[in-house]
Amino acid sequence: MDWSETDVETKFVLPALKKAGWDIKSQIRQQPALTDGRIIVRGKMTARGPKKYADIVLFYKPNIPLSVIEVKKKKFYVGKGMQQALGYLECRELLQLPFAFSTNGKGFLFHDKTLASGTLETELRMDQFPSPEKLWANYKAYKNITDATSAIVAQDYFDDGNGKAPRYYQTLAINKSVEAIAKVQNRILLVMATGTGKTYTAFQIIWRLWKSKTKKRILFLADRNILIDQTKQQDFSPFGDKMTKIQKRMVDKSYEIYLSLYQAVTGTEESQNIYKQFSRDFFDLIIIDECHRSSANEASAWHDILKYFTNATHIGLTATPKETEDVSNLPYFGDPIYTYSLKEAGLFNASYLKR
Repeated sequence: MDWSETDVETKFVLPALKKAGWDIKSQIRQQPALTDGRIIVRGKMTARGPKKYADIVLFYKPNIPLSVIEVKKKKFYVGKGMQQALGYLECRELLQLPFAFSTNGKGFLFHDKTLASGTLETELRMDQFPSPEKLWANYKAYKNITDATSAIVAQDYFDDGNGKAPRYYQTLAINKSVEAIAKVQNRILLVMATGTGKTYTAFQIIWRLWKSKTKKRILFLADRNILIDQTKQQDFSPFGDKMTKIQKRMVDKSYEIYLSLYQAVTGTEESQNIYKQFSRDFFDLIIIDECHRSSANEASAWHDILKYFTNATHIGLTATPKETEDVSNLPYFGDPIYTYSLKEAGLFNASYLKR
């Protein structure tokens, strides 16, 4: 029979995954959209390009992906979909995973960048598909994730049950940050274009580190009051009564999540630098929003906050890293751990399209 791709996926691939121990509901996503399609601007008109879909993405846990599977008709050879699968893995704003599979329903071609089996590609029978535990173990070894840090990396995302989940690029930024912090990297820079959800990304990073007890007291700094209020009322609202906004130059040390304007804790007079009412080790994680406008300048009073809490992990968020002769993010934070620029977001203006 000339089985369609849908037939192959339903009648052969999913049963093989289930037999290998993969949970259909929580670990397997069929036809997930990896992108929404590029936004193309022509004058005052905008349009989206086609979305990119994978046939199947496998997850160790929700939002912790492990592999992609491309499914082809039975009449094709087993590796027909491999280049397509590798395209998803190697595209820097998509999956960035070490494992890929191609299948025609008769067997699997397994591409394994970890070389755990000693070879890059191996043909497997349908009953030889690796279990979630096997792929997760190989993933941890590839990423140098130890048993001591495994619980941090595997910590659940926040889920309110309403179906909201991070977008593909947010998941990358979150997972890369958590993995880096698990390996004790204490200066991290995330570059994400305006409108791509930096605050929600920061929330999920904080949530996972806080829930795993890796970071117990967190400070979120911004330089505009509206950003603090929106953050508290919207993305950070799940922290509830564990969270407070520092205001009226009053410090209450009974909370775990603190939000503050730079201006609310610093000043030209020493008495206005109320951040010094906290001990130097009070915070173990500090998020610096729009860090190109504030902490990048070593001469600023705001930068003194970071010097004071130097033992904490510092994560800088910015859409436009500031690089001048006098001011630079890079010497402080190092190279961005993840970048999702306007170009990568697919936002093109008319002049670009005419090139």
